Amino acid sequence: MTPEAAWRLCSEELDEEQALSAAVIAIHERLLRETLAGDPMLNLALPVEVRALRRVEDWRVLLVLTPWMLARLLFPDRPPPLALPEGWSAAERADAEYLVLGPRLGFALFGQSQQAHLGYHDRLGHYLLQPLCLNMEPYRDADAVFEHWSEVIRVRDENMEAARRDCPMQKEISRRELFRRLKPER
Repeated sequence: MTPEAAWRLCSEELDEEQALSAAVIAIHERLLRETLAGDPMLNLALPVEVRALRRVEDWRVLLVLTPWMLARLLFPDRPPPLALPEGWSAAERADAEYLVLGPRLGFALFGQSQQAHLGYHDRLGHYLLQPLCLNMEPYRDADAVFEHWSEVIRVRDENMEAARRDCPMQKEISRRELFRRLKPER
């Protein structure tokens, strides 16, 4: 069996963005009530919420906020060329316990190497999860979580811009310093 053949995609009923969002929310609310109830690490001030659903290459990508995590979920439009680890076929995961972080897989997105954790749910099929925050305790509400995440993105963007500006100069300084050491002293 090819790796692609093993992947189970979202059902056709979840093709619409609103249907996928509603399913992700309902599934995570059920996990909260039935599977994770009583977990002392939950921040029950936080709702289950989906934001920023969009298409990126061959994936539908969204942010999901829950009382136990903020994560990016990636749902493939077609089976990706990633082999499923042993024990992760749809049949093998059908009755398995929920895992926040399944096995880690590497994949490419925007031409860059990415890492994510494999997830599976009967209704959602196989998907990838990139955890953004697993300690939800400090946040008073959903707005505080997304304000913090917005600040993280702003700082990252500033650092990336500064690196683009500073990188050529840093390389030049480093080269000069390196060659100065190699030159014989007069």
